[in-house]
Amino acid sequence: MDRRYKDILDQLINGVYTTDLNRVITYWNRAAEKITGYSADEVVGKRCADNILVHVDGEGNNLCLGMCPLALSMGDGSARETLVYLKHKDGHRVPVQVRATPLRDEEGKIVGGVEIFEDASNLVSQEEKVSILERLAYLDELTRVGNRRFIYDTLEDHLRDLKEIGWPFGVVMMDIDHFKKVNDTYGHQAGDDVLRNVANTILSSLRSFDSLGRYGGEEFLVILRNVDPQELLRIAEKLRVLVEATWTDAGREIITVTISGGATMADPNDTPESLIKRADDLLYRSKQGGRNRITPG
Repeated sequence: MDRRYKDILDQLINGVYTTDLNRVITYWNRAAEKITGYSADEVVGKRCADNILVHVDGEGNNLCLGMCPLALSMGDGSARETLVYLKHKDGHRVPVQVRATPLRDEEGKIVGGVEIFEDASNLVSQEEKVSILERLAYLDELTRVGNRRFIYDTLEDHLRDLKEIGWPFGVVMMDIDHFKKVNDTYGHQAGDDVLRNVANTILSSLRSFDSLGRYGGEEFLVILRNVDPQELLRIAEKLRVLVEATWTDAGREIITVTISGGATMADPNDTPESLIKRADDLLYRSKQGGRNRITPG
């Protein structure tokens, strides 16, 4: 493949790989490495069905034994799109939306195939996501989002990607304003309901590849992939406005709250601790500045 095309494909957020007619992998882009855990060196020259990627459907049926989307596309010349689960290098299944299509030479003869796949976590039920967090001891029991351990492990992974591949990301530390007053006025049960509602509002407004964790108390950390500083601030402001418009029924009264936040981009020299501290310092500035605002930095 021409180097120019490889450079372009390596910038995509979707995984892309090509094969010859025998399904021997001939190209593997960087997003494919990230999604599956396999490097190009580990898969190029091997067949995708050789216990490397093994596509299965939602019922666990091995599609490589006869219903491989890519093999079928190369066989009849038609493109196919479907939801499958790929085998990750560490053993777990990754839900991906796959589009398989044949590759043709200048005369129109089929000479191979290309498969494009994207993270399909947004198509997986929220219940299944919670089940995964719970199984990995990553779940905050009250809010049903990630816990502090989830936050630190996710930041470690993203910082590694930033250093090795150059994928940018940013974080927003958010804190519910005057939360102690909510507990004192309405009771801890109402306070718990507020925490759950705020978490649900934020989580439902994120993209499938973003992450949310409860850092502690009334603090949440949002982790946003593939953003620049302007996009980071735009999303953080959107979340602030959405939380302000959220309400919690406390019986005779309706509780509304606001959040303050600190938004910052990750640096390759960061550690999870340094990144969180910077976001927390910016959050403090938002509190000092009057609350219900986002401070970038």
